[in-house]
Amino acid sequence: MAHEHMLFVLVVAHFLCDFPLQGDFLAKAKNPEAPLPGVPWQWAMLAHAAMHDGAVLAVTGNLQMACMELCAHAAIDIEKCRGKLTFGGDQALHLACKLLYVLLVMWRA
Repeated sequence: MAHEHMLFVLVVAHFLCDFPLQGDFLAKAKNPEAPLPGVPWQWAMLAHAAMHDGAVLAVTGNLQMACMELCAHAAIDIEKCRGKLTFGGDQALHLACKLLYVLLVMWRA
């Protein structure tokens, strides 16, 4: 896959996973500062980050990058939930991760 095509697909997959596929339940349940009663926020965060992890694996075919995405996505979202990142900062960091994955693919080629 051409690198610019890979970046485009990673960005589209990000927007799909972060908006329509996340849904209202996960958006609320993953928040460690205001968890939903009876729902461990850690499980909700893991479920959300795993969707992104799977998207990165599907696009890149690289398990290490997928694991990086799982950890990075969860860490970024936790900081956003704690008020340490704005919505724009959160999205910028997520998209920077996608660019990093493409750069790593280019570097390995």
